[in-house]
Amino acid sequence: MKIAAIEVHHFALSYVHGVYTMSGGRRISSLPSTLVRVISDAGYEGWGEVCPLGSTYLPQHAGGARAALALLAPALIGLDPTNHALVYDTMDSVLSGHAYAKSPIDVACWDLTGKAWGASVADMLGGVRQHRFPLYFAVPLGTPEEMTRYVLARRAEGIHRFQLKIGGDPTLDALRARQVIDSTGPEDLVVGDANCGWRLNEALVAARAMEQLPRFYFEQPCPTMEECIEVRRHTSLPMVYDEIVDDAPSLIRAVRDGGAGAFNLKVSKVGGLTKARLLRDLAQELGVQLTVEDTWGGDLVSAASAHIAASTRERSLLSVSFMNDWTSEHVAGYQPRSRDGFGSAPGGPGLGVEVDVAALGAPLQRYPA
Repeated sequence: MKIAAIEVHHFALSYVHGVYTMSGGRRISSLPSTLVRVISDAGYEGWGEVCPLGSTYLPQHAGGARAALALLAPALIGLDPTNHALVYDTMDSVLSGHAYAKSPIDVACWDLTGKAWGASVADMLGGVRQHRFPLYFAVPLGTPEEMTRYVLARRAEGIHRFQLKIGGDPTLDALRARQVIDSTGPEDLVVGDANCGWRLNEALVAARAMEQLPRFYFEQPCPTMEECIEVRRHTSLPMVYDEIVDDAPSLIRAVRDGGAGAFNLKVSKVGGLTKARLLRDLAQELGVQLTVEDTWGGDLVSAASAHIAASTRERSLLSVSFMNDWTSEHVAGYQPRSRDGFGSAPGGPGLGVEVDVAALGAPLQRYPA
């Protein structure tokens, strides 16, 4: 089997609750998602998706992904899409770095392979270990009262894991966290996510103010590994690493030097399912929990996350996000679908979802042209 063509499509996604606010004044209401379709000469096709969270969250953006795909796609024509190692080696030989741009091609090849082999992606990732897993919802930065109302609304929908967006005034952030903790119950887990919003002194003040909160995790307080390691030395709060962990060496350092109890495995940030499987397995062997998610996205991103989560040991999985619950538009029939705060992986071959190609319209680009 050979790759006969690769298409790049645009799909706009809007935040289902209006405006998504993070530290540093970052506000998002809609984002351009990029969908990739890999077509084989045997009639099989696969889909992948990448949707950077704007241009100031990580060193990535939608235009960068599409420019990189213009370099990557032509080099892959004629390769066997089921040989994921060769596909990845070829992408690396064409373009150094830019893992997020390689991710949708990698995921599409996994999807295509599963369809050709009659196996789900979860089966190919090692097998289904759990048929349902807990989902989390991010809570946009706002007043303590606004954030508490948001948490209680999602809690009524069955969600019991919450990621509070903090990273501003440490004293106010502590009030936000305490009010949410006081308004929830023992079955709820609350993660305070600064998204790199503090420098060291601010993070130390925040950690001290939140130290005694029950059911509370501290996530990515500072923008550098060195600062986060220092913060961890001064707090007993469980530490979750996110933006600064994107490969095996950074994960090992976060665990060895930074006392990581968990990290967020964003599929596109690390480069797709091939790389995500490596980091997932490494985390499991190191005894570190993981949250499976992505920077942003819709149905295809959610499906990829679901298959990684389903094939992860239950005790190793902290939580999962179905990004298609966070967005209003759906390209694959709003599948996979969450239910009462839990998700599961689609059972069909590949990603197990069907893309509505007609809803996408003509591709932005097709290779070969």
